[in-house]
Amino acid sequence: MSTPVRSLAAAGDAARLLTPRRLREMALALRRDVRQFEPPSEPDPALVSVVREPYDSVEDAAERLRELEARLADRGDRRAVFLTVYTRMTERIRARIADGYFADPAWMRTYTTTFANYYRRAFLAFERGEVGAVPDPWRVAFGTALRGDALASQDAFLGINAHINYDLALTLADVGIDPDRAARRDDHRAVDGVLARLVDVQQEILAETYAAGVADVDVALGRLDERLSLAAITGGREYAWRIAVVLADAGWGPVASVARWVLRATATGGAFVLRGPPLDPAVTDRLRAFEREGATLETLLATLRVELDERADA
Repeated sequence: MSTPVRSLAAAGDAARLLTPRRLREMALALRRDVRQFEPPSEPDPALVSVVREPYDSVEDAAERLRELEARLADRGDRRAVFLTVYTRMTERIRARIADGYFADPAWMRTYTTTFANYYRRAFLAFERGEVGAVPDPWRVAFGTALRGDALASQDAFLGINAHINYDLALTLADVGIDPDRAARRDDHRAVDGVLARLVDVQQEILAETYAAGVADVDVALGRLDERLSLAAITGGREYAWRIAVVLADAGWGPVASVARWVLRATATGGAFVLRGPPLDPAVTDRLRAFEREGATLETLLATLRVELDERADA
């Protein structure tokens, strides 16, 4: 495909990114202020030391992500929640690369390492208080975790949103989806199969480590919550590929600029969707107690129903 034709196609692809859902997310991002999410008052040297230098391999990324997770968990820092999930994902991808699961293992190693470095840079900037260098979706995720006012599942999915719905498209643009675009798309999509096997494990880990009540909700919902979790992740990964295609094909600068803006705005709006409307602190405390100690799905829904009814009557 010639460069002018590709550029025209990229403009069309960029326009198709603006689905009703993405437009709602963009509108929400414009209405909310990420500056409410503050970094630590002082950087922790022990945390900074783990993420200061770039990861130079998948093995290095997996090892240092796990070390960072352990240090955060020791401090009771809820930024560990996302890392508990992400370290397992990284380790599973590393194992599948070694098993020959992917057609282009060299590309997948670069892809996985580059992806991890996006997280590392965002974490380092936030920890140092360099908020101008923190992408907005990560500022919401990290700031929410530091506040400690969300559920464990929200902390996990806020991190997943920032990493998949923001970092992944930029990772693909960095490592390149050409010259064999079809083969690289297949390897990118093959990751979905690896993640599908991790959804149950993710819930087990969250239940064992942070929120015993997750297991009760899991039983109550059967396979529905796993399907919803996987659909959110795979849908975000497919959207990241579409953004990467626009960035690769957009010879006209403004198209690429618009695509990057849409990427940031939709991921930021998605973060505010995941945070949800502010609840009464007493309701939040009860929901978090349910997470820790267990509760039936009916109890969880009844608690939320009372809160919504009280708001309607106010």
